[in-house]
Amino acid sequence: MAVSGYLNLAADAAHNFTDGLALGAAFWGSPARGTLTALSVLLHELPHELGDMALLLRAGCSKGQAMLLQLLTAVAALAGAACSLLAEGSGAGAVAGILPFTAGGFIYLGTVSVLPEILRDSGPAQALLQLLALLAGVAMMLLIAHY
Repeated sequence: MAVSGYLNLAADAAHNFTDGLALGAAFWGSPARGTLTALSVLLHELPHELGDMALLLRAGCSKGQAMLLQLLTAVAALAGAACSLLAEGSGAGAVAGILPFTAGGFIYLGTVSVLPEILRDSGPAQALLQLLALLAGVAMMLLIAHY
């Protein structure tokens, strides 16, 4: 596997860890916030994991290897949720800082690592659609924070 595949796996594990942090903190806050956060994570994970699958295939993995590696990186989400839920004992301040941290991480990953890769070979219409999707994700995070 090419080096880009290993880098993608490390980034995906970190990303999944922050997903788990966000889910744990959101459910700790309230079931409604947790449900909205879970829906947001689901909606962004579907295309994200498909993109990661394509990157792993391009890096030299077989389909079976890429699926197994994606499954292994998903375990990081469980670790993130466990850390977030364990932080509950540290007080509301510890958990309150997790959601802004993970939201910033999602925006950073979308704008710095994923978006340039997607837009590399796309035209203006595709670029506009990607920008609108990114803005919709930010709007969803704002709605979750507000409600």
